[in-house]
Amino acid sequence: MNTRLDLVRISAVIVLCAAFGAPALAAPKGLLETIHRHRFLTSTIPDNGDVNPYAVVVAPASAGAIEKDDVLIDNFNNISNLQGTGTTIVRYRPSTRQTKLFAQVPQKLKDCPGGVGLTTAMTMLRSGWVIVGSTPSTDGTTRTKGDGCLLVFDAEGHHVATWAGPTINGPWGNMATIDRGDSATLFISMAGFGVTSPDTLDPHTHYPVMVHQATVLRLELAIPQGKPPVLQSQTVVGDGFSQRSDLGNFLFGPTGLALGPDDTLYVTDGLDNEITAIPQASTRTTSAGKGRLVTKDGLLAWPLAMVMTAQGHLIVCNGKNGQAVEIDPGAGKQIYAHWLNTDQAQSPPGNGDLFGIAMAPDGKSFYYVEDDINSLRVATP
Repeated sequence: MNTRLDLVRISAVIVLCAAFGAPALAAPKGLLETIHRHRFLTSTIPDNGDVNPYAVVVAPASAGAIEKDDVLIDNFNNISNLQGTGTTIVRYRPSTRQTKLFAQVPQKLKDCPGGVGLTTAMTMLRSGWVIVGSTPSTDGTTRTKGDGCLLVFDAEGHHVATWAGPTINGPWGNMATIDRGDSATLFISMAGFGVTSPDTLDPHTHYPVMVHQATVLRLELAIPQGKPPVLQSQTVVGDGFSQRSDLGNFLFGPTGLALGPDDTLYVTDGLDNEITAIPQASTRTTSAGKGRLVTKDGLLAWPLAMVMTAQGHLIVCNGKNGQAVEIDPGAGKQIYAHWLNTDQAQSPPGNGDLFGIAMAPDGKSFYYVEDDINSLRVATP
C-alpha cells in the first residue's frame, strides 16, 4: 500500500470537488433533523403515586412558587393506574434540577362534574395563573366518565376557581394560548361529547362506537389585577372531530392545538390520522367544522399533542409509535420523523408512550414526557 500516493489522490479529489462546485451537505429542512440527544430530567411521580404524565407547559414568567422557564407536568392516573383519576401537577426547575409538587386537588371536587382527572389541557399565563382541564372517571374507563371542568390555580398552587357548563365536556388537548396580560384567549379541544362506554361496540369494526362530536372551544378571559381570571365568553370554532372510548387509552379525540402567526389554528385528529387548519381562529364567530385538511396519514400514526417551531413548522407526537413528526403546514408536507421513544416492550416500539410536548425557551430543543417510565425528557441538538 502506497500511503503517500493515496493521500495525493484524496487531495486531488478534494481540489476537483471544490473546483467543480460539488454540493455541500444539505441544510436541515426542519428542527427534528438537528436533534441528536435525549436526556432524562426527572420522574414525574409525586409522593401520592400519581402516574401517566400528560401535559407539559413551560412557565412564561416568574410568579409565586414558579420561576420563568420552570416546566409544569400533570398526571392523568392515580397510584392504582386508573385513568381519569390523577390530581397532581409537578414542577421541574431546570436551573436547579429540582422537582416538587406544585398543586394537588381532591379526587372529588365540588363544582367539577364527575371529579378530577387532569389532562393535556394546561396552560400558564404571564400573570401567574395556571389553568388545567379535568376529564374524570371513577373506574378508569369512560363507563363512569364525568363531563369534567377547567380548574384555575394561583401561582402558589392553590385552587381558586372551577369552570364548567354545557360547552365543557372532556377538556382534552393541549391548549393554544394568546396572552395579552390583562386578557387572554384559550383554545381547548373537548373530546367528551357523546362518548360511549368501551363496552358499546360497532358491529362492523368491533371497536367502541366512534362519534364525530368533538369540538374546539375558544374561551375569552379577563384578568383583573391581583384577581383570578374571569371567563367572559365561549365560542365553538371547530366541531365534528372524531372520538371514541378505548379501554387501553381511555378515549381518543383531538389532542394537539397550535396557533400560527396568521391566526390559523392547527388541530390533530388522531382517529382520522390527520391535521386540519381553522382560519381566523381568534376572531371567527362561527364554527369552521373540521377546517381545511393540512396533511393525512404518511408518517402520522395517531397524532397527539403538537407544538409550533420558530420556523413555523409543526411537531406532533405519535401515539401509535414513539416518533415525533415535523410538518410544514404552509406546504402541507411531512418533512421528517424522529424517534423519541424506542421501548421494545410495545409494538411498534414506543406505542402509547408519548403524549405532551413543549418547546424549550432556546427554540432549538423541546420537552416531552414518556408515559412508560413516568418521566420528563428533553430533546436537544
